[in-house]
Amino acid sequence: MHAIRLTTLQSPLINDEIDDPSAGPGEVVVEVRAAGICHSDAHYRAGGGTVALPLTLGHEIAGAVAGTDQRVALHYLHDDGRMLGKEVDGGYAERIVVPAANLVPIPDGVAFEVAAVMMCSTATAYHALRLASLRTGERVAIIGFGGLGASAAQLATAMGAGSVFAVDRVRDKLDLAQSFGAIPAAAEELKEIDIALDFAGHPPTTLAALRSLRCGGRIMIVAINLRELAIDPYRDLLANERHIIGVSDHTRDELVELLAMAARGDLDVARVITRRVPLDAAAINAVLDDLDAGTAHLRTVIV
Repeated sequence: MHAIRLTTLQSPLINDEIDDPSAGPGEVVVEVRAAGICHSDAHYRAGGGTVALPLTLGHEIAGAVAGTDQRVALHYLHDDGRMLGKEVDGGYAERIVVPAANLVPIPDGVAFEVAAVMMCSTATAYHALRLASLRTGERVAIIGFGGLGASAAQLATAMGAGSVFAVDRVRDKLDLAQSFGAIPAAAEELKEIDIALDFAGHPPTTLAALRSLRCGGRIMIVAINLRELAIDPYRDLLANERHIIGVSDHTRDELVELLAMAARGDLDVARVITRRVPLDAAAINAVLDDLDAGTAHLRTVIV
């Protein structure tokens, strides 16, 4: 079958023909219909994280159980913690084998590409807001308005936020943020924020967002590329009892909840998808390069 593989770190992905996957006990083969391209994939390609080479990237996956019409999305974590598209082969391929427990049924009316994107960007944003214990009327700042940020804007509003602000270095993304009901702002302009969601991982911006928090405010660190953050513990944390909270992944139950929200029309995740590409190494590498450089696109999906 055709797959797009990472064979050497800090090098482009390649087109490859590999053996069809076969299901073992408790496993299922899924024909991939849509796979989202996440900024994490660019991070892994560049040598960040621990990946087992050669590897098929891609952890936002939706498709049909092979030989059936059963529409499913895939929770990307195995029971043992291994991640699709990182420790085991992911969805940049025609087919994938996964534990049956990873299947999440896609409700009627939810498209494959929408379900795929929800498996990471929407779910991670939802998990961050839940960990933050968002309360009605609170002020939320989104740092980095990409696929996660656009989902977070919709979710924060649906969960009762009083106002949502968006910070991004790409001007076109701030224009998009307005269309999602967010207020464009520079990080240094933020004031009396209750919850800051850091999807960008740019230390000066992260620090500015931390210092924008009101007494008792929470900054949720989601960006996996944030490696250092120099703070003044008294000024930045203790004096105002601010909280720094790490966010890692999400739960299968949250995926089910989100798909139900999409089926009811409470979320319009299709708006987050701004580009579609074929299952081709050159096209996918171009998207990953674009993500590294800073793009006006939100989420790109392989279809």
